[in-house]
Amino acid sequence: MGFEWLALAMFVGFFLMLMSGYPVAFSFAGTGILFGVIGWLVGAPVDPNRLLLLPNVWFGTMSNFTLLAIPFFVFLGAVLEKSGLAEELLETIGILLGPLRGGVALAVILVGTVLAATTGVVAATVIVMGMISLPVMLRYGYDKRLAAGAIVASGTLAQLIPPSLVLVVLSDQLGISVGDLFLGALIPGLMLSGSYALYVLVLAFLKPKLAPALPLETRTISGSDLVWRTIKAVVTPLVLILAVLGSIFFGIATPTEAGAVGAVGACILASANRRLNWNLIRDAAHATAVITTLVVMILFGSSLFSLVFDSLGGKTFVTDLLVNLPGGYIAFMIVSNLVIFLLGVFLEFIEICFIAIPLLVPAAQALGIDLVWFGVVIAINLQTAFISPPVGFSLFYLQSVAPKEVSTLEIHKSAIPFMILQVIVLIVVITFPQTVRWLVDASLQ
Repeated sequence: MGFEWLALAMFVGFFLMLMSGYPVAFSFAGTGILFGVIGWLVGAPVDPNRLLLLPNVWFGTMSNFTLLAIPFFVFLGAVLEKSGLAEELLETIGILLGPLRGGVALAVILVGTVLAATTGVVAATVIVMGMISLPVMLRYGYDKRLAAGAIVASGTLAQLIPPSLVLVVLSDQLGISVGDLFLGALIPGLMLSGSYALYVLVLAFLKPKLAPALPLETRTISGSDLVWRTIKAVVTPLVLILAVLGSIFFGIATPTEAGAVGAVGACILASANRRLNWNLIRDAAHATAVITTLVVMILFGSSLFSLVFDSLGGKTFVTDLLVNLPGGYIAFMIVSNLVIFLLGVFLEFIEICFIAIPLLVPAAQALGIDLVWFGVVIAINLQTAFISPPVGFSLFYLQSVAPKEVSTLEIHKSAIPFMILQVIVLIVVITFPQTVRWLVDASLQ
């Protein structure tokens, strides 16, 4: 064993720095510099001149047309959220489905699916729906765990349903088309959404007291007013979503071009509803700048880390280890999914994409694994980890806006049934790769 021990020590050192609360980008860069110096001093093949390549790598990152989709999709979602259009969408669908048992919870799931296709940001979706729908469901007698579980699960669909930021970052790290990844994730995303809706409907049928219909007096809107409100609050956002995703799926526009059109379309919707103003644009632009800068800074730091880690033989060592696991392909899938899940409990998806994916991709390629399918499996796994007690991020997002009568323990317990549903869908997708490949293959014909 050459200097692989130093590469492993570097990885451990990075995690220790990360767990101490140090920013991810600086943890990457700091660990890279520290172990680069150590490696050079002990005679490892770390050439300081290779650092001169980093500006070219960083320029290539900034020139990546795929990553340009991130600020456009974030801005689109931020405008819909901050203009109140997302809130109006949830309220309108809640009124439409109110006569059904479990109708409000079902509305939350449907809106979560729609918002996932616009915001692509989990935190925004969970917080918006938690603030609006959780008090309503509690007021009309919904079980606390069912209400909270529906919100954290459907809000986390933004991890998977296109144009998810997870998929954009994964496409860059996997080296595959983001359009193919969007197509591949669509059916599994709808499978998850459908499983949540089915669970709510069955539970409401078997135990009506857990999810009662809304009282008649809460739905006293005239027919003409309801039609107009439905067109304004539901139909127009859906048209925008279909236009954005449809242009990608049918090859009319790249994801970046479609994201730009979607951002403009969101502004037009806000303007049509007389909600477009300077404060809205400023707040949406600020949210977009924060998230985009986070991604770029982590990319810069991770490229330095990767350069040193590779020089120490770390990537070759990890690839050989994963490829030669007893059990081959099956063992690799088990180990990789466990690693992603465990990392997802403690880290954000962006951090995981830059930490784990570069180590898993070479082994996956050596084993002949389809990277589009593998990317979707990872995205589902990350979504499961995002609602996993005790430290799933979505649970804390909801906790930050939940009424006092909903305890932290109840929020965490609420996620368990939906976690089970996500694991079932994950197993189905792993067992039947055509759930991912069907639309991708159809688009090539």
